[in-house]
Amino acid sequence: MRADAERNLDAVLRTGARLLAADPGASIAAIAVAAGVDRRTVYRRFTTREELLAAVHTAKLDACEQVVTEARLTEAPVLVALHRYAEGIIAVSRRLPVDVRQVRDEAGADRLRRLMERLDGFMDRAVREGVIRPGLPDRWARSLLVQLTAMAAHEMPELTNAQGADMVVESLTKGLRPA
Repeated sequence: MRADAERNLDAVLRTGARLLAADPGASIAAIAVAAGVDRRTVYRRFTTREELLAAVHTAKLDACEQVVTEARLTEAPVLVALHRYAEGIIAVSRRLPVDVRQVRDEAGADRLRRLMERLDGFMDRAVREGVIRPGLPDRWARSLLVQLTAMAAHEMPELTNAQGADMVVESLTKGLRPA
């Protein structure tokens, strides 16, 4: 893909993610205008809003998979991997603020399920290594991690990605009690 075409696609995906997260009925024309590209450019690639949303979901899943891989959830020390994961996911969620739990195609749903299984395995490791307390309901720690990273990404814009990750790790591992 030519560099300008790649930049245009990235702008459309990022803008589409932002506008569709705010308004699922956003038109392709509105997305094109906000992305600074001609709407024919968008329509050549995506004939419907649903196709564009599917591409946004795919891009976000790709980015999330890369974050999980780079966090080294099975090799790095738990707290290091946890911080890497949180910082990376916060960045991805800010760049592509759509909810991938709303993915509509079977392949995307399967990818999301595998990502969640990897996170569940990581949380099991965190319990075995004493970072997370044992005895919590299944998927509790993973669900809390997902919610905390989403909150840091979308409700705390004043925090950098690293500061958000610090808060996620602190909240997940120590709770909210005074130091």
